Amino acid sequence: MRYRVWRRAAGLLAPLLLLALGGCAGAGRADPVTVRIGVALYQQDDTFISTVAQHLEQMAKEEEQARGIKLNLNMADGRGSQAAQNEQVDRFLAQGYDVICVNIVDRTAAAVIIDKAQAAGVPVIFFNREPVEEDLMRWEGAYYVGLDGAQSGLLQGGIVLDAWRQDPEALDRSGDGVLQYVMLEGEPGHQDALLRTENSLKVLAQAGVPTEKLASDTANWQRGQATTKMTQWLEQFDGGIEAVFCNNDDMALGAIDACFAAGLSEEELPFIVGVDATPPALEAVEAGTLKGTVQNDAAGQARAMLELACALAGGTAPGDAVELTDGKYVWLPYTTVTKENLEAFLPPAS
Repeated sequence: MRYRVWRRAAGLLAPLLLLALGGCAGAGRADPVTVRIGVALYQQDDTFISTVAQHLEQMAKEEEQARGIKLNLNMADGRGSQAAQNEQVDRFLAQGYDVICVNIVDRTAAAVIIDKAQAAGVPVIFFNREPVEEDLMRWEGAYYVGLDGAQSGLLQGGIVLDAWRQDPEALDRSGDGVLQYVMLEGEPGHQDALLRTENSLKVLAQAGVPTEKLASDTANWQRGQATTKMTQWLEQFDGGIEAVFCNNDDMALGAIDACFAAGLSEEELPFIVGVDATPPALEAVEAGTLKGTVQNDAAGQARAMLELACALAGGTAPGDAVELTDGKYVWLPYTTVTKENLEAFLPPAS
């Protein structure tokens, strides 16, 4: 196993590396140690993924200043193509990067990347899009940083349930005692889309809230596709949509766009909820057009990846840098965001 050879070599260098890294901590040097991290993104124009990338870049700069090391990040955009992402990973490995971080296009294709990384002896950290467990377990140098999709669905459903309990008439505009809803889903087969869809409705069912699904369809996480779908549904159901469940914020914003384009006023909007707590979504929560979202911790994922990458590059135990589950997973919590607690999630005023 070449990773074991790499770890033994790193162990011999650890006393020197720890002076500069210390798990990404150390004193400044005239010739600081450089850690090269290749970051392969599934699609950089995805709002949430772009936010993660921005946090990574900012935190890497802060870490350099604070620790006297060099953190060189190279971001590559897969543009939704697994073949293109595989080529980007090949380049990172051929160029001798210390660690690669992969937001994989197709979660079922992780084995190919893991095998490539293992052959090169380079640790790989998957993030946000979880590989199949069997693939992640095939090599000790593979890790995952992310959040539990089921929890995001439960929290999203909880936002709607709380609103129903507080003022059922505000949601039940038809007065029939049933919540009529539509569902905008992420890409087909994506584990988070499946889990968010299932669990958001489970909360309402367990609480005994009667629901009726008017329609559901995939919009592939995209704002524009969601606008198109929602426009069709508004025409089809002619004011009958009382709630819109969206697997992410971009699709929720697309639904809002469609409502306004159809001539609905803010008061006439259905109860729309999303997931991610992206900056544009937080603005919509503040404006009252998006009733709630669930924070997918972009900053937390970026921080965990940097800490884990520095530990791996420095030859130190990953478990000393981050809290690992089953030696493989860094799990972060989702958090409900509504207008009532929004201030805690907004960036500080400049």
